[in-house]
Amino acid sequence: MPHIIVKLYPGRTEEQKISLAEQIAKDVVTIAKCPEEAVSVAIEEVEPERWNEEVYKPYILNNDSNLYKKSAKTLSK
Repeated sequence: MPHIIVKLYPGRTEEQKISLAEQIAKDVVTIAKCPEEAVSVAIEEVEPERWNEEVYKPYILNNDSNLYKKSAKTLSK
């Protein structure tokens, strides 16, 4: 606890993904007050043509109760 899943378009280097995961973990430790060894971060790359079906519809659209940060694109729809 906690486990964070980041879904994004492909194109980042391994170094960028590692840096992103490390920074997310640091912030979770600071804000959620949990030990670092309890935090895991996964990164899932999703092709743009699959984004709507695999990410937007199941996780963003009509998910206001679980979505704490909306992108500008989400707000404009």
